[in-house]
Amino acid sequence: MTAMTPYPVGTPGQPWGAAEKAEWRSRQRKQRSYAGEVVSVIDALRGDFDIGQYSELDYAPDGAYPLFALRSRSWSDSLPVVLVTGGVHGYESSGVHGALRFLQRDAQKYAGKANLLVVPCVSPWGYERIQRWNPDALDPNRNFRANSPAGESAALWNLVQPLLGRFLVHIDLHETTDSDESEFRPALAARDGKEYEPGTIPDGFYLCADSARPQPAFQQAINDEVAKVTHIAPADPDGTIIGSPVVAPGVIEYDYTPLGLCAGITDARYVTTTEVYPDSPRATPEQCNEAQAAAARAAIDYALANPGR
Repeated sequence: MTAMTPYPVGTPGQPWGAAEKAEWRSRQRKQRSYAGEVVSVIDALRGDFDIGQYSELDYAPDGAYPLFALRSRSWSDSLPVVLVTGGVHGYESSGVHGALRFLQRDAQKYAGKANLLVVPCVSPWGYERIQRWNPDALDPNRNFRANSPAGESAALWNLVQPLLGRFLVHIDLHETTDSDESEFRPALAARDGKEYEPGTIPDGFYLCADSARPQPAFQQAINDEVAKVTHIAPADPDGTIIGSPVVAPGVIEYDYTPLGLCAGITDARYVTTTEVYPDSPRATPEQCNEAQAAAARAAIDYALANPGR
């Protein structure tokens, strides 16, 4: 067996301290523009939505990153609230651009039916650097809790708190990529002083439901709509996807709240986390963006047709 090359930061078996985290951050390079690729699209939607800056992340010397949320212009206290989030992991491009596509094309059909709250890019520093973590080597999607140490997570947490009790749906848009195995999981093991154990990358779209409120018919409705756009990931031979048991075709479950996952920040009846695979030979980035928008649309349609608690 060929020995794995140690991760280039830190000492194998020893958790990172401040010096290692600083070295890791120094290796990250800006590769795309949040202002040019995301904020400009948000600005173009000002005629259709109320757009607000809900926080700003000061990541000097890299810069300051304003965080934006878009709300239905026809917001009404009598309507349920739907939350769509993208870019919690900034490198997951279709989460960001799928949310923007949903806003551009689909969102207006819900005027007078639901209040939409859409946050297309939760982690702009990560978006620009095609990175899973924030500059402090923290994964925002393990830090959604009160008084979070991750600025991205704390800002979104604070945004949704005044609306608790009114959410019907929260759909959080993610990707699984080949870089999960080539970079992000090895980095995680190195940061935590653990041995890296190779895993598998699912080929296709799948959902991660909340084990505390799984709503299997809701998950199935989303997969049925996405299957019109791209393929649903099969289970591995052991009946799992990324090591978790498959509870229905293309569906696994996590316990959201203890894990600090984004999709656990509301009390919505219907919650899910999407995952697409843009590196698949059977899918294109365009299909992945479309799959994310289709998932958001299907989630809202199902919930509005089945709103009872």
